[in-house]
Order: sequence, then C-alpha cells, then structure tokens
Amino acid sequence: MNQMFPVFTTENACQDCCKCIRYCPCKAIRVVNGHAAIMPELCVSCGRCVRVCPAGAKKIRPDLSRGKFLVTQPEKVYVSLAPSWRGYFREVRPEQMIAALKRLGFAGVSETALGAQLVSADTSRYLKESPNGVYISSACPAAVEYIRKYAPSYTDRIVPVVSPVLAHTKLLRETFGDDIRIVFFGPCAAKKLEADSHADWLDLALTFEDLADWLKQERIDWAQLDCAGAEFVPEPAAEGRVYAVEGGMNDTLRDGTNQVRQLSLSGLDQLDRVLRCDPEGAKIADSKYFIECLSCSGGCVNGPVMPKEDTSLSGLLAAAGVYDGGNSCSREVRQQLREKPEPAAVHPAQPTELEIQTALQLVGKFSREDELNCGGCGYFTCREFAKAMLAGQAETSMCQSYMRQLAQKKSNALIRYIPAGVVIVDSNLKIIECNRHFAELCDESTVLAYEAMPGLPDLEFSRVADFGDLLQQTLETGEEIQRNNYVAGGRILNISVFSIAPRQIVGAIVQDVTQNELRREQVSERAREVIRQNVLTVQKIAGLLGEHMAETEVLLREVAGSYSSAEHDGEQHGPEL
Repeated sequence: MNQMFPVFTTENACQDCCKCIRYCPCKAIRVVNGHAAIMPELCVSCGRCVRVCPAGAKKIRPDLSRGKFLVTQPEKVYVSLAPSWRGYFREVRPEQMIAALKRLGFAGVSETALGAQLVSADTSRYLKESPNGVYISSACPAAVEYIRKYAPSYTDRIVPVVSPVLAHTKLLRETFGDDIRIVFFGPCAAKKLEADSHADWLDLALTFEDLADWLKQERIDWAQLDCAGAEFVPEPAAEGRVYAVEGGMNDTLRDGTNQVRQLSLSGLDQLDRVLRCDPEGAKIADSKYFIECLSCSGGCVNGPVMPKEDTSLSGLLAAAGVYDGGNSCSREVRQQLREKPEPAAVHPAQPTELEIQTALQLVGKFSREDELNCGGCGYFTCREFAKAMLAGQAETSMCQSYMRQLAQKKSNALIRYIPAGVVIVDSNLKIIECNRHFAELCDESTVLAYEAMPGLPDLEFSRVADFGDLLQQTLETGEEIQRNNYVAGGRILNISVFSIAPRQIVGAIVQDVTQNELRREQVSERAREVIRQNVLTVQKIAGLLGEHMAETEVLLREVAGSYSSAEHDGEQHGPEL
C-alpha cells in the first residue's frame, strides 16, 4: 500500500473481485496474494478504480489534516474552488459556500473557472498562431498523463498551456502576493499529481469529499451562516464555469471565425480507442483540429468523488446552466502560462509467443478454443492476462474459468473417492451429483443407471432412496441433520445431511454400517451369553457354599453346645475334696 501516491488500495478491505482491473484503462493494478495494488509507474490517477470499487478499498490520498494545519499558519490561505462544486453541493448557494469556507479559516474563496478562462484565451491564441494539424487540450491532468505514457506520439500535439488550476494559482499569487497559500477543492485525484509536481504554485489539492467531512466535523450549519459580504475573489467567474461538462472548453473557444474544427473526447477508453490505437492518425489532418480530452466520461461532473447521479440529465443541466454563452478568446493573459509536456512512454516487456503459451497452460489454456476471453480476470483477453502474469501483475487465481474447473475437479475427486455414499440435490430434490458408493447403497438398477449416466444428474431422489424427507427438512430449515442406525432397504445407515446453498442445494453423506451393527450385535450376544454363564456359575458356587456353610454351622453349634454344658456342670457341683 503506497499512500504517498494520489490513489492507493486499503488491502484489508480488498475483496479480490478484479473490478478495478476490469475498469482500469491502463491496467495499472497488480494483484499479489489476492490483493490489488496500484502501480504508480503505470497509473495516471484518473480515479476510476475509486469510483467503481464495490468494497471502497480504493482510496484517494487523504490530505485533510494538512489542510487543517495550513489554515492555522500565519500565511493567508486562499481556496481555488472547482466549478463542479455545484454538482456535489446541490442545495448550497455560492454565498453560503464562501461563508462556510471562511469559517474554516480561509482568507478568501476564488473560482478555478477564472484560471480556465485564462487557459482558453491562451489556447485560442496558440491555435491561431499554429499551422494546420491536430491539437489536444491540456486542461485535464489525467488525460495529459495518459497521453504522455500511453500515446506518447501525441505528446507534442498537446497545447503547451498549463491546466486551469495552475493558471488560477498564478492569477491568485499575482493578485494577493507570492507569500499566500492555495488549496484546491475539486472532484479529481489527478490534481494531487499537479500539487506534488508544482508545490511552489499549488500547496494542496483536496476533494469535495474532504471538504464535506471538514464541514461536518466543524458542525457548520448552512442555514445559520452569516453570508453578508460573501463574494468570490478577485471577481466572479463567467464562461469558465462550463468547464465542468464535456465540451465546455470548446464552448469557451468559439469566437465565430470557424478556423478550428472542435472535437471532444471524454473517458480514457475513448482516448485509448482514438489515440493509442492509432499513433499516426494525426498525419492525415489537412485542416486545423482541436480535441478537448477529459479523463472522466461526461466531464468533471463525473469525477471520482462526485455523486453518480451527476451524470444524469438533471446533473448535466445543473452544471451547464451556469454558462453565460460567452467565449474567452478575447481575454487578456498577463501571466506566463506556457509549459510544454514531455513524453513519458511506458514500455512493458514483450514476451515471446512460447512464454505466452506456457503462461496460458498454467490456467488450463492449451488451445485457442480454450481462450474464452471472458474478462472475468479484469483483462479483455486471455493473452493479455498471460502477459500480466509474466510481468508479475496477475495470479493464476484471477482466472475464474480455471478456478471453476479446478474446483470442479477437486470436488469430483473428493466425491468419487470418498469411502462413503455422497449425493447432492437441488431444491426440487433432483440429484445434481452423486458418487458410485451412493448408487451401490441403493440397488443394482441404480448402479446400472450410474454406469450409463455417471452422477445421475436430474434424477428424482425419491426414485432411488427413501430418506428424501431428511433432505427436504434441511432445505427448509438450513439445519444439519444426523441420523444414526437409519434402516432403509434392508440396510442400516448413518446419514448426515447438510446445507450447501440455503434453500437451494443440500448434500448428504451416507455410510453403510450394517455389518458393523451385525458384528456389534454378535459381540453383544456373546457378552450376554458369557454373563448368563457367569451368573449360573456364581449361583452354583453360592449354592454349594450355602450348603457347606449350613453343615458347618450345625456342627459348630453342636460342639459349642457340648462344651458349654460341661462347663456349666462343673460350676454346679464344684471340685471334689
């Protein structure tokens, strides 16, 4: 987990669903030990994985504590507020937002749209000075980063003008002094890349989500705010506010001359299809074209932290409704906004065909027919997945078809070789799978049927065995049932019934204990016979001992009586003198 990069994964929350890989246009995610991790060298910080992760394991770097620290310092801190804020804070009026941010400790609030207007003005000037060809907008940092890494042949086609937020920081520093601090609030993760690479211009980039948390922590009540004198500084923005929606920048470049044909592409998938897959496409341009490129489909209103409903018609209209219909072409640009991006091409290792085939065989793909290209692993084709495995970015466990086949083989082996009868039935008490031992516990006809149709699929359980009531009970209650010495078909059985899928599938393990019970009964009978013999012997001994004791008692009594009489006579007469 690399929390220094703008986007990272919380490993403990990752559910190993591969959805982030499936939606990542750069495949900048490595899976190790079942957990997905961002690869910074491949990532462009578009934040798409954050938006699609169902477990919330993908995060945008939390910098809120830094923002709280900045406003406690002596320097004045100004806010650069992205125009898409109206989509996130739907019910909040501009004066309320300004008052709330000032309550947090900011010296003033300014619209990033002011910088967007400067970018459009300088872009318009650059296009007018340039020859025919294809030109690409520089407004979206994630789109620029994508082109630098994955469509590097188009890097020199990017208009060499900084992004709106950087242009805005120049305007704010020119207006309020170089010693101020600037914090950006927006829907974007890639703005953190700009803050990291231009720390002398932009001190910190936070998200609307961060702002919402901060306001909640401070218990700010919108209705109780004093909004007197709450205004954007140094002035309110105009046409630049439409940058939040796809095609917004193009609207600010239309001056009626029609010298430049304007196109728009939103979503990195579209950039991949149009630019990456056609690296030489710009060579055929016989006129002047400008392509507005945005990494988020639909524009910034669909940024990674924005509510998902903002791409609905009402959300788009709310963002586009602030456009006043003007353009930026005639605006004066006093700041130096030119900055030429450099290509940073990603060159992944290209494995040989033999290496790809060997990797495919690890997941049971031995022919073209085996390559399902189902996309369950997150990659569009099995061959792309094989390349990812060779690059150490993927694991065999990500191939769902392979893992399903492996699980099936294991379960089949266990069912087949377990030394007991095993049967699995569905909610209609029809057999899904059973082993030969179970068939043998039934009767010869069932064994013959098993040989003709291994597993006896779809056969009604009641046709082969009579303890379906136990299976039905487990289906209804989900509770395990254990029945020992269950008599069925002339056999004595131990039956264990258990739930596999609640109310859908149950299984049973059946053991024939007939011989054990017979042997146990034989042992019991032998023991009872021994006991009877022992009792008779004891009784005889007792009888003999009783007769002998009686005779002895009579004899002793006679002896004792005679002795006692003699003594008595002697005492009566005394000795003779």
